[in-house]
Amino acid sequence: MSETASLKNQLLIAMPNLQDPNFSRTVTYICEHGEHGAMGIVLNRPTDLCLADVLRHMEIEGGLGTAGEQIVYLGGPVEEERGFVLHSHTAPWNSTLAINDDISITTSRDILEAMAHGGGPDRTLVALGYAGWAAGQLERELQENAWLSGPADQSILFELPAEQRWEAAARLLGVDVNLLSSEAGHA
Repeated sequence: MSETASLKNQLLIAMPNLQDPNFSRTVTYICEHGEHGAMGIVLNRPTDLCLADVLRHMEIEGGLGTAGEQIVYLGGPVEEERGFVLHSHTAPWNSTLAINDDISITTSRDILEAMAHGGGPDRTLVALGYAGWAAGQLERELQENAWLSGPADQSILFELPAEQRWEAAARLLGVDVNLLSSEAGHA
């Protein structure tokens, strides 16, 4: 897959007609996309867990304060027991993938330990699980009009309330998803 065809560092916006309960009305940040498939984190599916719950489960102690109230998201239906921290780029942790110069994703315990003690990256989104597509699957779904793709925006990733992210991502493209038809057309 050519670099220009990659959706890495893009937002994937579910079309209103996408009925899969895992992805209906979601916006997903694509962390990796290549010839072997794609991987991303759903940005607008909050769980009932907060960061303090995850840290307790992992037996990580720290004086979190209000950081412990950070919502944990369901990042997708694959490996829901596995944790991911999407964050502003900082020095790499034990297991970090730099997505671009500004954003990375980390799966190692050391970032959570730093966060528990008031360190770590300035901007974070903690997720359990991820969204994954086999080779060619995402491209087929795009051709079937299941998704829109557009530029990533850090305010959508880290600042907006979850319930506003889907519509805000579409607005970046000049699209009001509530006005889109569920009928697909191909020339």
